[in-house]
Amino acid sequence: MLGQLQGLEIFVIVAQERGFSAAARKLGVSASAASQAVRALEERLGVTLLLRTTRSVNLTEAGQQLLSRVGPALNETNAALRDVKQALGRVQGTFKLTVGRVNVPLVVEPLLRPLLANFPELSIEVSVNDRFVDIVKEGFDAGVRLEEAIEPDLAAVRLLPPFRLLVVGSPAYLALHGRPKKPRDLLGHDCITYRLPATGSTYRWELERAGREEHVAVKGRLVCNDSALMLRAARDGLGLAYLLEPEAAPFIARGELSIVLEDYAPRVAGLFLYFARGAEKQAKVRAFIDTARQVLTQK
Repeated sequence: MLGQLQGLEIFVIVAQERGFSAAARKLGVSASAASQAVRALEERLGVTLLLRTTRSVNLTEAGQQLLSRVGPALNETNAALRDVKQALGRVQGTFKLTVGRVNVPLVVEPLLRPLLANFPELSIEVSVNDRFVDIVKEGFDAGVRLEEAIEPDLAAVRLLPPFRLLVVGSPAYLALHGRPKKPRDLLGHDCITYRLPATGSTYRWELERAGREEHVAVKGRLVCNDSALMLRAARDGLGLAYLLEPEAAPFIARGELSIVLEDYAPRVAGLFLYFARGAEKQAKVRAFIDTARQVLTQK
């Protein structure tokens, strides 16, 4: 099939220009090269497409039939290719993003207004889901995750700097139940637990000190799959919660929450935008990355 298509564009332009010299100038090739390409096409098809003299070129009936079918399609194809090339630098289309619930206030909400204000041809579709998503298979442009959760064959760009994972509780809860001093002390506390969407099991809290990791299978009377609810419940004194530092920081600063087991708080590399390699060449992906760097670094 590919061999049969070779020479078609040259044939169409020769037919439209009614001559090899004019077509060759338009194509940027020699007249003899254009003539040889059309001759090879005729030989592959087993039919004469053009009648040639030293003074003129005209179409045979077969050539006219081929031109009437191929010419409009080729013109439309070339126009589409030109449109794609012209659109390369324009921020347009729909940017489809998948994020976990906890990342919505940290990353998505601060970026929506500047993105929509600065790029009037851009639409944004946000899918909020805590499960791990195959962004290529499911048609997303990008997603937001912790670095360790990103597959190695994907590209990633930092959105937020490194931070800690904290165990927090309200002053009222800690006054009533005491403050845990070791990770195993958590087993005697009412902990607000998170149910993992992929497995249905509850998340084991990860703690670390001096390079030694401990995973504690905490228990409690409140189980949910929403970090915002966990945060509010901890603030209201319903138990201890395990939260991202950027999420809990405003409540800690106001004295509504207190860090416990701070010496055991693990540090993670931060939040990252991840996408298929090469996707950053798209103007809409580049616009999201550049806007994030401008906005999130000021937080």
